[in-house]
Amino acid sequence: MTALRAKRSTAPTLSIEKSFASAGHRYVAGCDEVGRGALAGPVSVGIVVVDLGAPSPLRGVRDSKLLPAAEREALVPRIRRWAVASAVGHASAAEVDALGLMAALRAAGSRAWASILETVTPDVVLLDGNHDWLSARSQGVLFGEDDGHDAAAGRADVLGCTAPVHTRIKADLKCLSVAAASVLAKVERDALMVSLAADHPAFGWDVNKGYATEGHRAAIDEAGPSGYHRRTWRLGSSARPDVARRESGG
Repeated sequence: MTALRAKRSTAPTLSIEKSFASAGHRYVAGCDEVGRGALAGPVSVGIVVVDLGAPSPLRGVRDSKLLPAAEREALVPRIRRWAVASAVGHASAAEVDALGLMAALRAAGSRAWASILETVTPDVVLLDGNHDWLSARSQGVLFGEDDGHDAAAGRADVLGCTAPVHTRIKADLKCLSVAAASVLAKVERDALMVSLAADHPAFGWDVNKGYATEGHRAAIDEAGPSGYHRRTWRLGSSARPDVARRESGG
């Protein structure tokens, strides 16, 4: 059995989510991000809320990286019907440059969180990884109302997630709510990159989704970065002396 098939044979469950019931929690939100390591496009954060009072299994869900695109896309309507609430938030490449990666993730997560609050207020959040970049912090508003950005989104950047956040390494492999959140975020971000590729065909975003492939870097060398590239990152095939290498992760 290959390593990939071995991973896919163990489905994530709700056992970790259910462990919060003993503390009186009912609504548990799973949260994950995609696009952290891309050279172009947004960072995107998915949130999926489950009701521990009426939990039910959802077959076929895995960490988004372990599923073919067609399977991820087929899961989206099933996940949205299964969840009490679900949302995806984005932070643009310009925000990654201006705020830094962690604060941009928080901005994206805050937008998703604001959408979740329209339906339900989660009691607790399970966040993939070992660093809490989601919890509310005072970081100011990057864009004002006169810049054409949604004012509510700006306020969400400041308010952020106010529920207790519990980080867990490899939660996207073990926790069903987190795996479901990763699928929603991946499908939505991939679709966005495919749509952008129509106007920027040289970069191959319909295939590489903005990540650092050899062909993507070569295209940047030839055409220069677009408005959707993270200009504070090393983009081309050779390092620029004035730019620190900042990309990381998946």
